[in-house]
Amino acid sequence: MSETTQEQQLTGRWVFDPQHCRIGFSTRHAMVTKIRGAFNDFYGEAIYDADQPDASEVKLEVQMNSVDTRNAQRDEHLRSADFFDVATYPTMTFVSHKIDEVDQDEFVVVGDLTIRDMTRQVSIPLALVGVHADQYGQTRAGFEGSRRINRKDWGVTWNAALDGGGVIVSDKISLEFELSLVKQSDEVVPGPVSA
Repeated sequence: MSETTQEQQLTGRWVFDPQHCRIGFSTRHAMVTKIRGAFNDFYGEAIYDADQPDASEVKLEVQMNSVDTRNAQRDEHLRSADFFDVATYPTMTFVSHKIDEVDQDEFVVVGDLTIRDMTRQVSIPLALVGVHADQYGQTRAGFEGSRRINRKDWGVTWNAALDGGGVIVSDKISLEFELSLVKQSDEVVPGPVSA
């Protein structure tokens, strides 16, 4: 597929397909092993305008109660006030300010990430995997990327010391994105989209 055709196909309004996306994270546990998790309930939409990148935007809302690390006890601890405090702060949001195409099929999405009502600007690199029609004739775009953050910047500070030195949970968290977006329209004017 030529660069021009791919860029033209990206222009339009899109929604995230939760059944084919992973919005996840990974971190070190007890200094030796990596723990991975994901959020299973979220809604996201994007508008991309290849002719006017400044008009492009991404919005994402994640239900923090849907955290899933494949360990029920750990998930309950993550939902508690020690970590996400989902009773007080039920959602995590990301709203972009700018989308830059930094190389062919390579983008950086800059925006505000809000966790526990604390907002910090982050830059998220995303690689375009491809744009293709699925078996139902819908146009899909796939992206992958990751971004390392310090959880303390969002007030997630709980930890416990290990007897031999070090801590239970690393302060550094890798956010992981494997995204499948479904095109809703070739129009780039914001408006309601189907969930």
